[in-house]
Amino acid sequence: MKLLSRMLAAAFVVAVFAAFGGQTVAQQQVTLRVHQFLPAKAPVPNNFIAPWAKKVEEESKGRIKVELYPSMQLGGTPPQLFDQVKDGVVDIVWTLPGYTAGRFPKTEALELPFISGNAEQTSQAAWEYYEKHLKDEFKDVKIIAVHTHGAGLIHAKGNGVQKLEDMKGLRVRGPSRVVNRLIETLGATPVGMPVPAMPENLSKGVIDGTVVPWEVTAPLRVSELVNTHTGFSGNRSLYVAAFIFAMNKAKYDSLPADLKKVIDNNSGLATSKWVGQVMDAGDAPGLAAAQKRNNKIVTLDAKETQRWKDAAKPVIAAWIAEMKGKGIDGEALVKDVEAFVAKYAGAPK
Repeated sequence: MKLLSRMLAAAFVVAVFAAFGGQTVAQQQVTLRVHQFLPAKAPVPNNFIAPWAKKVEEESKGRIKVELYPSMQLGGTPPQLFDQVKDGVVDIVWTLPGYTAGRFPKTEALELPFISGNAEQTSQAAWEYYEKHLKDEFKDVKIIAVHTHGAGLIHAKGNGVQKLEDMKGLRVRGPSRVVNRLIETLGATPVGMPVPAMPENLSKGVIDGTVVPWEVTAPLRVSELVNTHTGFSGNRSLYVAAFIFAMNKAKYDSLPADLKKVIDNNSGLATSKWVGQVMDAGDAPGLAAAQKRNNKIVTLDAKETQRWKDAAKPVIAAWIAEMKGKGIDGEALVKDVEAFVAKYAGAPK
């Protein structure tokens, strides 16, 4: 009888472990695959995504494992990244909403001309703007960070751009619908393409120049393919592109509460600021590479910069009118972006 009781007790312990203990272990061991479009040594993958992954692994005490897949190693193209994370093909992506033209209209306000500061400033503003206005646009994913790069410059072959009139006749690569409209308004011909395609198209003469921040010019060796780099006076950028670092919603929802907290603790305003800081710091190597090659680096003075600001105003007006047609108060969105940026960058000057 005692032997039977012991056997029954042992069987009960095994059954409880199988029903609960084993399930708990299975739930708490999570692998997250992060997919993105740049080489692993580019500033954001190397100095934000990899440290973020390590931080999450450490804070989860190893129960979350993060696998990094740079340069589209899991297949597809950069414009497909958002759907990859939405559909659960991958767990986390870093991408530009602007790669899918018109899909995220309210996000475009962040990319309007001469509205943004540097990356650290604008990334914090971008998170606040997301909190107020963009949760519906990104309801299908768990947003970890919203950010921008630093000041966008014009990188061109030959004599490049030293005044507004120099844009005429140039074929210039742009990252998104709003920026392409800006390029066209300023007199050039916009050519839309993801950033990894840029070096080949510069090399083959498909484009005469490109708009990107300094940060991306170093890993893609842009300074070897152009001769001039044109920036602007003041504390507002010609343009910036908006980025998201986003997680599959079902994957996030499947996590136990303590692991959700790890992800939540590594999301939000501070995380967005962190990526912005990485973007700003990444500008220095790009500038240094251009200087080493003795490329011409142009900073347009305040008077010439104002000419560009005036020329760009129709882009903002057209966007506001387009949003009105969609039932969106674009004017209010622009005012909010301006206010959020001013909070971190100060008044425009």
